[in-house]
Amino acid sequence: MTATTTSARSELSELGRSETALRTFLHGLPGVDQVGAEQRAAQLSTRSIKTTAKAQAIDLAIRMVDLTTLEGADTPGKVRALAAKALRPDPADPSCPHVGAVCVYPAMVPHVAEVLRGSAVHLASVATAFPSGQAPLEIKLADTRAAVAAGADEIDMVINRGAFLAGRYKEVYDEIVATKEASGDAHLKVILETGELATYDNVRRASWLAMLAGGDFIKTSTGKVPIAATMPVSLVMLEAVRDFREATGRQVGVKPAGGIKTTKDAIKYLVMVNETVGPDWLDPDWFRFGASSLLNDLLMQRTKLTTGTYSGPDYFTLD
Repeated sequence: MTATTTSARSELSELGRSETALRTFLHGLPGVDQVGAEQRAAQLSTRSIKTTAKAQAIDLAIRMVDLTTLEGADTPGKVRALAAKALRPDPADPSCPHVGAVCVYPAMVPHVAEVLRGSAVHLASVATAFPSGQAPLEIKLADTRAAVAAGADEIDMVINRGAFLAGRYKEVYDEIVATKEASGDAHLKVILETGELATYDNVRRASWLAMLAGGDFIKTSTGKVPIAATMPVSLVMLEAVRDFREATGRQVGVKPAGGIKTTKDAIKYLVMVNETVGPDWLDPDWFRFGASSLLNDLLMQRTKLTTGTYSGPDYFTLD
């Protein structure tokens, strides 16, 4: 890290000391060119990759999946089966890689931990009054500590969008800092719920706010609102992590979540990652897909490339 980067990082770390400093910095960020961002995302969506490169992309996408179930009807049996699938997505093909993580509610963490113990698959848990973020801080932190104590090594927290949209940036910043502390050694993914942020400028500000407060990942969505991950929003977030690393020397991951269902979708995102932030982010440590149905489509396409025939959607277990 250069002296200039060290100085910039030190200066940025001081922003959380006051509401005024945070507001001045966040509103001083360059505005997002909406038309330009949407055209760039559309352009990247037209890229195609073939044969060997496609096979490599599919395996990489599988390794990047956070296999997720966040339903009120989740049961211990359901999440244990999901964890087993995470370890061996295609039991008939031992060359198929495992996924990046299993993501569940805090109450389900102990059951997933039983299955994943000793494996390389991470255990992620949503916390902090997911999905609304509307709860007292003490409850959010207790939720986080309980999930980590039960075995989660990744926490997906959701910001208080009401506070953010009202301009109470320090309140949001302080909650992220406190959640990061409560997470201990677990990685912290900060969910922005971009579908509720209204503008690309707000997405950029929320991305920087989350990173300034210590988030290890920034994540688009909870999957519980109508508008989830989109290519333009993810592009804005990727640009933010690129610029943040340039300014501070610290790399932060990105996780689009919600609405990414097909192999074609996933490959579009991988192309955008490579073109926007480069190969450093083409790794499960730095890029994830929050998804459930995506994995089955990836497995179908993988089987097609391997055998020349589709196995059909009912060949793989439903998530």
